[in-house]
Amino acid sequence: MKPTTVDGGKGTVELDAEEVLHLVWHPGTVLEAADVHAAMAKVNELAAGAEYPMLIDIANTQAVTRQARSVFSVKCAASRIALLGSNPVSRVIANFAMARRTLPCPTRFFTSRDEAMSWLLQTTVP
Repeated sequence: MKPTTVDGGKGTVELDAEEVLHLVWHPGTVLEAADVHAAMAKVNELAAGAEYPMLIDIANTQAVTRQARSVFSVKCAASRIALLGSNPVSRVIANFAMARRTLPCPTRFFTSRDEAMSWLLQTTVP
């Protein structure tokens, strides 16, 4: 499936042949609550009532607002989420996303796409 632009234009979402959702935020993006809500709506639209593992590429995300972080606890069509980053900024963003909240599904941070995909495609999640 071809990537679909999230409303607001800050990222894309696609459902790949392995039935993994991919959410990629564009370089330099500052995520606002509206952006996260728009991405979740697009994910739910593509999933069409099913749940899929989801890879979220935050490697080039610049920042996430407090209001956007509060949206992370809302359930969407993701059965588990791998946050993919490559630098200290993405590690901080992931830590804020996962800290002190009840997440709606298992969520982990990775710096390796291969490790993230391996974890997402497991039949059981540790």
